[in-house]
Order: sequence, then structure tokens, then C-alpha cells
Amino acid sequence: MKKLALVATALSLAVSATFVQAKVSDAEAAKLGKDLTPLGGEMAANADGSIPAYTGGITTPPAGYKPGDHHPNPFPDDKPLFEITKANMAQYADQLSAGQKALFNAYPDTFKMPVYQTRRTASNPQFVYDATKANATRAELVEGGNGIRNAAVGVPFPIPQNGVEAIWNHILRYRGQTIQRYGGQAAPTASGDYNVIGFDDVLLVKYSDKDATPEKLLQDNILMKFKQSITEPARLAGTALLVHETMDQVREPRQAWTYNTGQRRVRKAPNIAYDAPGTAADGLRTTDDFDMFNGAPDRYTWTLKGKQEMYVAYNNYDLHSSSVKYADILKPGHINPDLTRFEKHRVWVVEANLKPEYRHIYQKRVFYIDEDSWQIMVADMYDNRNELYRVALAYCINYYDVPTNWSTLDVYHDLNSRRYLALGLDNEQKMYDFRIQISDDEFTPQALRREGLR
Repeated sequence: MKKLALVATALSLAVSATFVQAKVSDAEAAKLGKDLTPLGGEMAANADGSIPAYTGGITTPPAGYKPGDHHPNPFPDDKPLFEITKANMAQYADQLSAGQKALFNAYPDTFKMPVYQTRRTASNPQFVYDATKANATRAELVEGGNGIRNAAVGVPFPIPQNGVEAIWNHILRYRGQTIQRYGGQAAPTASGDYNVIGFDDVLLVKYSDKDATPEKLLQDNILMKFKQSITEPARLAGTALLVHETMDQVREPRQAWTYNTGQRRVRKAPNIAYDAPGTAADGLRTTDDFDMFNGAPDRYTWTLKGKQEMYVAYNNYDLHSSSVKYADILKPGHINPDLTRFEKHRVWVVEANLKPEYRHIYQKRVFYIDEDSWQIMVADMYDNRNELYRVALAYCINYYDVPTNWSTLDVYHDLNSRRYLALGLDNEQKMYDFRIQISDDEFTPQALRREGLR
């Protein structure tokens, strides 16, 4: 395919139960921070300069910003260069996914992509870059690709050799060490009516701890701990979820518990995985759709298809603004495109095909992963007839106080029902807290029970 361009050795590798050594040579790792960005992207500009060279991303916040603020737009004077619409999308077809094209076809009069100057703003702390370089020569996949070893803190496979390594880079990209997120989600009807489901999420990312070591992570076998409580509406308030994500999922799979306010009981929840319905999502996403993809990759065969230039939702500070209300964002069919910003970036293309011995509502998934941050930007999902079923778009910003490139809103479009789920609404809430002091004691089933609201 002419839109794919990648070193030939990476093109041919499909993931199966047996993996080649993931480690790269010292000479290859030495390219990180020189020919390659510290996380493994191409340092150089593209051929026509529409994607500039990487210069480190945003390393200092705009003047006047302080932690706790919604992150202001560092480029307030930028104007769209042009808009992609149904009328002209054929002109840009090589830089769009099948799912993006489907959205233009589904909403020809209203869906559009305002395209701005490309700004490579993604950045991480220096200790993450140092750890990434160390990981490059030691990180390995466990059997079946269902976990990793000999990696900590940074991206495990900055020079990926196959698709499952690339997806682990997304799962383990740096987003801080302790995070409390306030906000919610909404699933508008075809006419645009919606109710907001409020969430309070807390993450303890053991893998990303500045002092984490491969040996300690292997001993504890915990990558991260996640706790989510529903805050609204009243009929659901207090319902909670607790997840312990393991590093070696062959040795021990994900552990999950739920708290039900009506029963006042904590129950083990082994089905909180794969294609189980997402929390209060009106059937519009699966559990492993959360964060664009999460959990064990064992049900799919993963292929690294290559790299391409693509229009993706980058630097969406206007969509993130506290001056914007949910009603400004949530419109019939899709979110308000006038609040969005798309840019041309290079992305890794990873295709996941369901193994014959497993079941999942998605037969195939194609992920487009930002080369500068390992954030999945677009996911196209196909049903068991191999027909395009859903498309998810991540609208990203740089969170200056971490720093990290992370989505401010994930939007999951169901092409059959012509509805969507907007997950991560936070404009009317206080901003994420990346400095919260939390401990392992707050991530136990007993703690989940104590925090029940009724």
C-alpha cells in the first residue's frame, strides 16, 4: 500500500505465540535522542515540511498557567489552514483511516476536520527518556505477548519489532505516577439528547514510578491500580470498580472487583475485560476500548503494518477549555467540529485480527499510534462480518504539569446505531490532579467497600 512506509524488517513481522527477542542492539538504542526522538519517533521533518522536525515538544507551560488550571491553548493565534469535508475528502484519502472516511459519509453535511499547522508538542520528563533508552536493550515480551519483563518507567519498546510491542508501548506510555481524574461521559441520542454520567477515577501507576525497577515490578507483578466511582446520576452514585493490572498476565491475569450500592457488597469481577460492556456506556464501547485499548492482547494476532502520515486530533486545547460547556461539545451525530483541531502527524499502523479459538465482538481492529507519544489516535473496529462497526478518535493535548501527551476526550462512534460515546468530559469539573498522595491501601476490596456512598 503506497501510504505505508516503514523499514522492511518491521513490515513483515506478525505476532504469534512465539516471539523474537525484543531487545535491540546498543547501536540501535544509540539512535534514540539523535536520529530518533527519545521515545522512538523520527526526529526529522517529512519530505515537504508539513510535519516539522521534532525539537523536544512543550517543556514549559504558557505564562500564567498553574497546576489545577485547565490547560490553556499555547497557540491562540493559530488559524485553520483548510478543512476536510465530505466534498473534498478524496483529496486527502491517503491520510485518513477507513473509520474517519466513514464519519464523513455518515454525516456529510456536518462532520468536518479543521486542519491546523502541525506542532509536535508531545513531551515527557527526562527520567522517562533515560528509562526508555535502557528498556530498548533489555525489555522482552513474556510468552504469548501477554506481559513484559525487564522494563520499567519508560516506553518498553521504543524501536518496536512487531505489533504487540507497539500496543504495549501505548498501554505503558507515561501519564504520570498518581492521577485523580474528575469528569464523565455522555452518549447522546440521534436527536442530541444526553445525560452525563459522572466519574471519579484514581490511578496508581506502579510501572511509571520514578524509582520503579524491572526486578521490583516482576516481584509484585503489578503494572497499575485503577479505581473508578460513579458520582452522578443519583441512581448510580457510589457504584465502583477496582482493577489491578498485572505485568505478567500469564502468571496472573487482571484482578477486578465491583461494589454495588444496592447490595452493599464487593464482588470479584473476572469478566471486566475484553468485550464486556463498558461502565454505563449504553453499549457503545467494550471494556478493552477504554483508553483506546487496554488489557491483555492475547485474543488477537498483532501485525505491525508500517507507518504513515495521517490527520489526527492533536493539540485540542479549545475542546479542553473550562470556558466550554458540555452542551457546546455534544451535538447530534458527533461532537462539535468547530471546537476540534486536526494536524498531520506520522503514526504507526497496527492491525489486530481475532484468533480463531477466541471470541470478541470485534473481528479486526486497526490502531493508528502517534510516533511521538505512543498514544492511540484512531481505532477502527470491524465486526464478525468484517464490516466497519465502530471508530474511536482520541482528542489530545499536552498536560504541561506532567508533562505528557494524553487525550482530553475519547469519542467512540457506533456506525450502525449512529450514536457516539464521549468519554472524558471535564470542562465543567476541576482539572486532573497529578500530585495526589495515594497509597496501595486505597486500592483494596476493603477500601472499595468503605467508600460506598449508600
